[in-house]
Amino acid sequence: MVERWSFGESPLPELAELAVVLRDLTSTVLSLERSSPELEELIDVLREAQHGLAKTAPRDPSPRIGDHATDDQRVYIDHSRDIGEYNPCFPQYEFRIEGEEGVGTVEFPVCYEGPPGLVHGGFLAVFFDCVLQHLNCDLGLTGKTAELSLKFRRPTPLLTPLAVHATRSVEDGRIRAQAELRLHDKVLCEGLMVAAVGDRSALPAVSPRRA
Repeated sequence: MVERWSFGESPLPELAELAVVLRDLTSTVLSLERSSPELEELIDVLREAQHGLAKTAPRDPSPRIGDHATDDQRVYIDHSRDIGEYNPCFPQYEFRIEGEEGVGTVEFPVCYEGPPGLVHGGFLAVFFDCVLQHLNCDLGLTGKTAELSLKFRRPTPLLTPLAVHATRSVEDGRIRAQAELRLHDKVLCEGLMVAAVGDRSALPAVSPRRA
């Protein structure tokens, strides 16, 4: 069985629910026709909550990794897969490995809109970066990205279930991973990632969460 590649601590369990709430909230607020007292109250509540949580967060926002990590730094969360599950700034998707390939689905909400009713191309780049890294990590071999390129075949619609299929090959110390985003039988976008094969033993130590 292939050992999955990971680097960092798992996110707090509450972040999975929070990411969904914040992503949905942003999409809803973007769709509002006018301001309201409820919206102003919400802003006050969120600002107060952020200030309260900041009092317990580390003072240094740099990640707590390497030989010179300090208690003042923040914990580093694993970015190898499913980043959208805990960070609402990233797209959320379903993805699984079948043999040496990856298949999954994604549906982009309003908060990722660019042109009217369509996904912003920059978020498509983020999506492909996440999926192809996910594929490489689950297949046990990844490394630093040397190239990420996209081909936009057709506009990608919001609020529409889409399918993704990813494959990869490894040759001469390079990983070449590629994926297609489809709506039924139509290819909407293609992504290609080229990465140098990484050495796990060269990765710096990641400090665990403090008690």
